[in-house]
Amino acid sequence: MQGTVDGFSYGAVTPVAAYVMACLGAALGLRCVVRSVYNEQSWKPGWLALGATSIGCGIWTMHFIAMIGFRVRESEIHYDVGLTVLSLVVAVTVVGIGVFAVGYRGVSRSTLCTAGCVTGLGVAAMHYLGMAAIQLNGYIQYDIAVVALSVGIAIIAATAALWAAVSIRGFLTSLGASLVMGVAVSGMHYTGMAAVGVHLHGTTGGTLSGESPTSILLPMLIGPIIFLLLAGVVVMFDPMLVLGEGDWDRSAVRQRERERERTEPQRTWHADRPDVPLQHPDDTPGSLFEPPARQARQQPQNTGRRIQQW
Repeated sequence: MQGTVDGFSYGAVTPVAAYVMACLGAALGLRCVVRSVYNEQSWKPGWLALGATSIGCGIWTMHFIAMIGFRVRESEIHYDVGLTVLSLVVAVTVVGIGVFAVGYRGVSRSTLCTAGCVTGLGVAAMHYLGMAAIQLNGYIQYDIAVVALSVGIAIIAATAALWAAVSIRGFLTSLGASLVMGVAVSGMHYTGMAAVGVHLHGTTGGTLSGESPTSILLPMLIGPIIFLLLAGVVVMFDPMLVLGEGDWDRSAVRQRERERERTEPQRTWHADRPDVPLQHPDDTPGSLFEPPARQARQQPQNTGRRIQQW
């Protein structure tokens, strides 16, 4: 007997809340990865790990907030705790593999394709691992064609996310990219849910061993949500993460100029003192008297000092 599946038992509440969490995780992850790539003074592994965890937690939180609205009218639904926790570990791990790959190797075609495929397949594995945690009086069937479509969406979304993580620098552009990523992740989830069919057993069956959705999902969602909020606080109080591309570049230029002024010795020239040697124009790189291209020629070793004749 086929069961009646309802993926929106709470109306638009769960899809909207799931989309918001996916966008929040993507936005925080993008800004953290940008911080690690374009600021040489930052601790790169730490920021990449924070970005990967933010994106992974956002994807996992989106999935299980949406699953709160999943019902089979003819049967109760319980969840296996171990598989549910394992799906969170898989989400963070596969996103971390992709983020660290592009963070250290760049967005070359081979690196981006490999990391995108690994991350996309991992996100799809997280989704179907979470579905495997469902316990009901029957079993779940899948439409293979729709499953393949959801996996393809996951790979495309992961590849685009990894490209955006190291290619987009401005705050507003990162925000727009996170909104698009939220649509892609939510689309992958609901495409996978469209492949679900439930076949019920003829008898009522025994007591299910797992936990009910509200008793397991709501407490487990508290941890990732708190983490995303704390990551948001870190982003808000780090000025490098909220500056636009132009402000970021100008700040970096000013910082380099201040460091150069502190490290280079100051030399004072006195034109009224013939005993003080003046620097010859040819000795200054890029002077008006000598183009930079011609200064590559080798100078004689014993040139002596040139003293201005008065």
